[in-house]
Amino acid sequence: MAILKEKTVFWDFDGVIKDSVESKSDAFEKLFLPFGTGISKKVKSHHEDNGGVSRYDKLPLYLKWAGLEPSQTLIKEYAENFSILVKQAVIDSEWVRGVLIYLQKNCKKQQFFLVTATPQEEIEEILNELKITEYFSEVIGSPTPKNKAIKMLLDRYNIESEQAVMIGDSISDYMAATENQVKFVLRKTKLNKVLQQQLDCLMIDNFI
Repeated sequence: MAILKEKTVFWDFDGVIKDSVESKSDAFEKLFLPFGTGISKKVKSHHEDNGGVSRYDKLPLYLKWAGLEPSQTLIKEYAENFSILVKQAVIDSEWVRGVLIYLQKNCKKQQFFLVTATPQEEIEEILNELKITEYFSEVIGSPTPKNKAIKMLLDRYNIESEQAVMIGDSISDYMAATENQVKFVLRKTKLNKVLQQQLDCLMIDNFI
């Protein structure tokens, strides 16, 4: 596998380590169902088209669609309700094929970092439940944007960008990598078929 030759790997989580993107889609849909199926389907579709973007950036828009004023208090309330709906679903979702073995076998040979739009506390709880925290030198979640997280890690660990790769499944992952001159690998899913046609980069189905 081509990523084996890289010294450093930046991992996204949803859609790369766990097939959990649809779990989050379903949670967003359920959260906004009280406002009607038209709104809930619109929210679900937008979420799926904007993978890798923090819920805190999406919720103000969704609340406006629902006819609500997106105050900080209301955003916080909906974010907490979303977290309750989604956390266990993410933990229970399927592993991307081969990823767990890859992490176990190569965490000492390569340096792994996790960069995700999931809130910091939530991703730490999820990783602890899954017992994979030890595989990553550092984990950075929201509110730190992925592009800033990668730059911070490159600087902090004195990593040469040409010896690093980012594995993601969304345009935000691709942009975060390219902004930092880091190679990008797209993990193909049924939700990023358009992106597969647009990008010129290495693409993988799984880690087998």
